[in-house]
Amino acid sequence: MNIIESLMPRLARTFSRRSPRSNWLSAVFLLPIFIAFVPPVGKPEAVVRQADVIIYGGTSAAVTAAVQVKKMGKSVIIVSPDVHLGGLSAGGLGFTDTGNKEVIGGLSREFYQRLYQHYQKKESWKWQKPDEYGNKGQGTPAIDGTSRTMWIFEPHAAEQVFEDFAKEYKLTIYRDEWLDRSAKGITKQGSSIRSFRTLSGAVYQGKIFIDVTYEGDLMAAAGVKYHVGREANSVYGEKWNGVQKGVFQHGHHFKTNISPYKIAGDPASGLLPEVSAEQPGENGTGDNKVQTYCFRMCLSNHPDNRVPFPKPEGYNPDRYELLARVFAAGWRETFDKYDPIPNRKTDTNNHGPFSTDYIGKNYDYPEATYARRKQIIKDHELYQKGLMYFLANDSRVPADVHQAMQQWGLAKDEFTDNGNWPHQLYIREARRMIGVFVMKEADALGKTTVPQPIGMGSYSLDAHNAQRYIKPDGFVQNEGDIGVHPDKPYSIAYGSILPKESECNNLLVPVCVSSSHIAYGSIRMEPVFMILGQSAATAAVLSINNKVSPQRLPYETLSKVLLSDKQRLTN
Repeated sequence: MNIIESLMPRLARTFSRRSPRSNWLSAVFLLPIFIAFVPPVGKPEAVVRQADVIIYGGTSAAVTAAVQVKKMGKSVIIVSPDVHLGGLSAGGLGFTDTGNKEVIGGLSREFYQRLYQHYQKKESWKWQKPDEYGNKGQGTPAIDGTSRTMWIFEPHAAEQVFEDFAKEYKLTIYRDEWLDRSAKGITKQGSSIRSFRTLSGAVYQGKIFIDVTYEGDLMAAAGVKYHVGREANSVYGEKWNGVQKGVFQHGHHFKTNISPYKIAGDPASGLLPEVSAEQPGENGTGDNKVQTYCFRMCLSNHPDNRVPFPKPEGYNPDRYELLARVFAAGWRETFDKYDPIPNRKTDTNNHGPFSTDYIGKNYDYPEATYARRKQIIKDHELYQKGLMYFLANDSRVPADVHQAMQQWGLAKDEFTDNGNWPHQLYIREARRMIGVFVMKEADALGKTTVPQPIGMGSYSLDAHNAQRYIKPDGFVQNEGDIGVHPDKPYSIAYGSILPKESECNNLLVPVCVSSSHIAYGSIRMEPVFMILGQSAATAAVLSINNKVSPQRLPYETLSKVLLSDKQRLTN
């Protein structure tokens, strides 16, 4: 209680006994005293939150990084723009891109072991018996009883594992907190980040920062150099980077001649929707084009857990005319990527020449404002919802496809706070740091020995289409779809998560890693992000303990701890 509060009752009694004139004179006398003691009304002071390590992002890497910091005895805060933890791992990507599962170690493997435990419970099988599910995985059995891992899972089950991690390790998490990307959003002293602020006005101070977002927003705000788009093959001496016209390594291209014009064969009639008039560029040249995004939908064919595909706002069936022509040419691969996950559900991914990938509509996403990104995400949602509604309802869809689609719908018990629609767009690639070491095509193909390994990858160099264009013969084609398998699992260099020290000496970047476009096609898998998140956190804590920047941390000190935590570093 201040002096004015203590005097108020006495003053009130005094004023009640005096004449109006006396009260007026007293008020004039007392006014300066009130002004002196009443604090000024103004902008409240910013909330300042401090920890040894500040993690920006809510992805799977955020959780493994935070758990590792806590296990090593330091304080940590997750500042998450997302409400839901886990990124794509909890956002529909349940048919895990494992590659060679033997190189997945540490907390990443523990994530899949916890899912195994979840599916050992009878109550986890609500819509299907375990023996009805089968055991199909991507390159490995879904349920691996020997290593007690489950590689294929439902979105809500994955999210619960991440929330369990958060609860068990008492992680401090601030959700729906967005980095202020203006010039005032980050405070640096020399090449060190001192703090950053969010749009809510909160300020986060730490010794080491870790950017685990798919976009690399904190990295960019810190002044770290990065690349967006595809490098020319000449930049790093690669073969599969840059423009790749006529290269078809998956089935995501037009296998027959399809006209892109409103009146087939008549350029004067104008282009159909979802076709670009822009020239694709020469093979091997670089551009600013980003491989396509989509939502990984969780569908159900159980009558009691199926929501019919909704007709989205602004639905125009004519935007799917290209797909109708593909069907008319005899294509029948609609359901090839309705990959089964437990309980009669799917992780439905892009497949074919015209599918869930919204080609050419994400080029500006990496650098876009929050408002523009929100619009891009909404456009992707409307495109994809319209596609599913078209498949289920349009008369141009062949009867056999139409009838099969009628058995499917959105899973009623998934993404229940978002109309059963995934809360995370699949940001396959955005910014990529240009750091201490750049992972290149040869590295990701297992043809080199990289310096100072901190984890491993093994998936194919997998890039989705970047553009849909008109060939010189007047027919439509897609470009950018690459799938090249490595010779063997490969190591990922410590330098690939480190900015150059002159740019920032207390930041680690385990998601938007330092990599060429085509090498990132393999690195960008969720198990790898969890591996690198844990390794980044280990480096952060050891740097604090040894009072050095992460760039100056002795590798022997780091590798010793990584190996003790069962990370796989080399073949």
